[in-house]
Amino acid sequence: METQSGKCFLQATYYPNLAPSDQMRGLPPPRLELERDHQGSAIDLPPPSSIDSRVTLQQAIARRSSVRRYAPHPLNLQELSFLLWATQGVKRVIPGQATLRTVPSAGARHALETYLLVNRVSGLDAGLFRFLASDHRILPIESDPQASDRFTEACFGQSQVRESAVTFVWLSEVQRMTWRYGERGYRYLFLDAGHVCQNLYLAAEAVAAGVCAIAAFDDQKINALLHCDGEKRFVIYLATVGKK
Repeated sequence: METQSGKCFLQATYYPNLAPSDQMRGLPPPRLELERDHQGSAIDLPPPSSIDSRVTLQQAIARRSSVRRYAPHPLNLQELSFLLWATQGVKRVIPGQATLRTVPSAGARHALETYLLVNRVSGLDAGLFRFLASDHRILPIESDPQASDRFTEACFGQSQVRESAVTFVWLSEVQRMTWRYGERGYRYLFLDAGHVCQNLYLAAEAVAAGVCAIAAFDDQKINALLHCDGEKRFVIYLATVGKK
């Protein structure tokens, strides 16, 4: 029987149906970035300005398409740095309040965290990394060349995950958004993910790479891979990247 859960979600998040948010109740805001739960040394990234692209914005928009098959060539750290800056780069930090970034976000809440499944990036071991946006560095989480097999399985066997140079995995840190907007904040999480992924598509054109966004995945499996509880924190979107 059809449950009409989508319709119920929309109606439940109409403004007249919302309870006061934590911000309205005077509660303190959550952290602007997740705490570092791994003890490894963070890796400095080259400045994003090290990429000198001749691709205009008009050309990037015209060329943008989903690319599922990639050349075997790796990305380099300069290219990865540029793509991370384009999708979550921090331009300014307002301490304890907000970050201003290269993508829009409702109320500048920026409730997404970026993880990287690395297969072929020069200078990096295959495995899982986390982007530390405020420092523009990456933190090794798990060195495992077989990690892509587990993520491919969680994405219903979509082979571009295994064949990509790197797969971007975005987590939603729910309270960072709902603190201000209550239950309506769930809408904004999904909107924000769209902003981020479109920037990745366009920025990839500048480094002769292609992107394929992935929304078809087993939520429970992929959340388990990143130790997300599926409620307070969950995987919202993925995108594979590789050289054309």
